[in-house]
Amino acid sequence: MDEQDFDDLIIAVKLWAFSRGLLHNKEASKSQMLKVMEEVGETAAAIARGNKRKIIDGIGDSFVTLIILAYQNDVDPTDCLRAAWDEIKDRAGKTENGVFIKEND
Repeated sequence: MDEQDFDDLIIAVKLWAFSRGLLHNKEASKSQMLKVMEEVGETAAAIARGNKRKIIDGIGDSFVTLIILAYQNDVDPTDCLRAAWDEIKDRAGKTENGVFIKEND
């Protein structure tokens, strides 16, 4: 079986969420946002502990929860990423202590 690319995986997550009733209720996005925060927190803990396996799991889980959150709000996650990329791709600034600091507009 061929490896699924990112677009295929987004569709798979959408279908999985749909089949479990996660996309039918707008109010569910409030709970989903809490799930996003939980997964991001677990990722932060994994980074703090230097646990690569849990970092991979946490980032993956964060992707899944964000994809579901996007669809719960009638937004395509690819459009979200494209909008963010278009905003940052030409951004000027500098990196200090591992953090990118954009130039003032």
